[in-house]
Amino acid sequence: MVHLKSHSEIEALRRSADLVSRALGEVARHLVEGISTSELDVVAETFIRDQAAEPAFKGYRVGSATYPATLCVSINDEVVHGIPGSRIIQAGDVVSIDCGVVVDGYYGDSAYTFVVGDVKEDTARLLRTTYEALYDGIAMAVAGNRVGDIGHAVQSRCEAEGFGVVYELVGHGIGHGLHEEPQVPNVGRRGTGRKLKAGTTICIEPMITLGTSKVSSDDDGWTVRTADGSVCAHYEHMVVVRAGEAEILSTFDYIEKVVEPPYRMDLVYGETAAD
Repeated sequence: MVHLKSHSEIEALRRSADLVSRALGEVARHLVEGISTSELDVVAETFIRDQAAEPAFKGYRVGSATYPATLCVSINDEVVHGIPGSRIIQAGDVVSIDCGVVVDGYYGDSAYTFVVGDVKEDTARLLRTTYEALYDGIAMAVAGNRVGDIGHAVQSRCEAEGFGVVYELVGHGIGHGLHEEPQVPNVGRRGTGRKLKAGTTICIEPMITLGTSKVSSDDDGWTVRTADGSVCAHYEHMVVVRAGEAEILSTFDYIEKVVEPPYRMDLVYGETAAD
């Protein structure tokens, strides 16, 4: 059942969205070659707790498994849920960082994919396309549309570029729970699925690969990676379904004061979008 949020609830979620956005911005300042993923995790947890909030992922349970960290740090072929540890960030790594917070009982959740140093043009194009697909999906999060319209927008953009859309993992509702209804797949057909109503709060999060859409899970019970070892990109925003135009609660502004966004990859790598 989908809980439509009141004005006061949306304002509470806005505060959570702002904090998770700022936490990712703080992590962006420390994400450099030579740092360990556990060090990044400490940066995030310290920042969140300093704001009198709680990490949402740390201690999160799925069945008998408990997630042990504040961040999910997924590198190269890891799609999501990479557990921070001793791994050192290397030049050329593609690093997806997913963060969650709890502020006064409301959850915030957002993700961003970074590059460390130079990457190949096909990888840069993957990030750019995934980033654009996120906003294509958000544009469909309008009252009267259906969940399938969001998935169709994401899928169409990415498959047109020859990329794989991970269909086993989905976006989700958010509020007093980290994962609420409705599920928000990144694939779909126009005009199908649950009808979207104003006041629905969701996380839209394309997970797109250079190769196959299929994934596998590691023995740690959390890390999901591409089945063919191809690189993956992942971006996530918190969104309110509105009449006429969706409202984005989270922001990438804090991050993009530190790093060049994917739509500016042409400036980073000296190539134009037409190339």
